[in-house]
Amino acid sequence: MPVPRISGRTSRVITVNGEGLDWHEGMTVRDIIRARKFTFPMLAVWIDDSPVSRGAFDTTVVPDGATVQIIHMISGG
Repeated sequence: MPVPRISGRTSRVITVNGEGLDWHEGMTVRDIIRARKFTFPMLAVWIDDSPVSRGAFDTTVVPDGATVQIIHMISGG
């Protein structure tokens, strides 16, 4: 959803783990991972409640206004 800026221009924003992130045309899951500085290799990602496979992070385009969840897959014993 476009969010008005003070300058009168609009910025498009997505929500990532409950926080806003400026969106740009062609933004991929990998772009979000880099922007949020996730470095752990085992991540699970959902866009608008739909899972994204790890192999598709570089090619899955995130739509304007999307809600993205990214979690670290951690196991212990």
